[in-house]
Amino acid sequence: MIVLAVAAHAEPPKVEPPKVIKPFIATPAFVVADAPGWSPDQTPADFLDGIGSQVKARWRQLYREGPPPPSTIRPLSAFTLGGLVADSFLTLQATDSQQFRNNNQDILSYCRVLGLNERLAPRLMAQGKLAESETWSDLRQEVVDGHQELCRVLREQRDEDLAVLVDLGIWLRLLEMVSGVVAKSNAPEVWPLTIGSPALLRDLQVRFSRLSDTTRKQERVATIGDALGFLCRHWDNGAAPDAERVANTHKKIELLMKRLTMK
Repeated sequence: MIVLAVAAHAEPPKVEPPKVIKPFIATPAFVVADAPGWSPDQTPADFLDGIGSQVKARWRQLYREGPPPPSTIRPLSAFTLGGLVADSFLTLQATDSQQFRNNNQDILSYCRVLGLNERLAPRLMAQGKLAESETWSDLRQEVVDGHQELCRVLREQRDEDLAVLVDLGIWLRLLEMVSGVVAKSNAPEVWPLTIGSPALLRDLQVRFSRLSDTTRKQERVATIGDALGFLCRHWDNGAAPDAERVANTHKKIELLMKRLTMK
């Protein structure tokens, strides 16, 4: 009886509450707060993978016509080259061997104008062979490494401005693609993905600010800064996006890319 009395007055054992594992659901709050469409350590390939996992994307519908002959204005050629590198990542998503090789020929033309042909031509040829054999995993890594080498070679040549413009061209072309995909989805839960994240826009603004005064004030290059300012004002303000903002964002980026890379 004594044992029973003690047992009756003993405190019940503490039970740890079960850990709640948040499901992966792309609601606006979740996308913005916990799983942004972009983070500083992402490659362009990672970025498109993430978008494709949350939005139904018909990648081949995002192809565009080939660019005009390279401009004698080197900053513009560098920016256009960045857009072409972004198109390489697009063709990887579409697993389109022929389109990848066609795009690589355009990249090679722009590399020649910027004095990069000797250093980068062997890599581009190797990429073409991987595309022909449809070795997509190896090709993905090769394109990621090729992007990094391209910027490294430009910096070694003391063309820091051109390296920055290549990166800006890549990311703005990617945002042109992604904003178009999101705009066509008509799904409010993915609208925050239109610009990846406000942090991406801030990062691009910082990169633009690092250009030399001469390059930054060049008439057509200056429109890049104007567009980034517009996007930051409309997205980095804490307000929930709506269909109109998504559509206007896509139009703004699309117009910029056409003016700078397709004329």
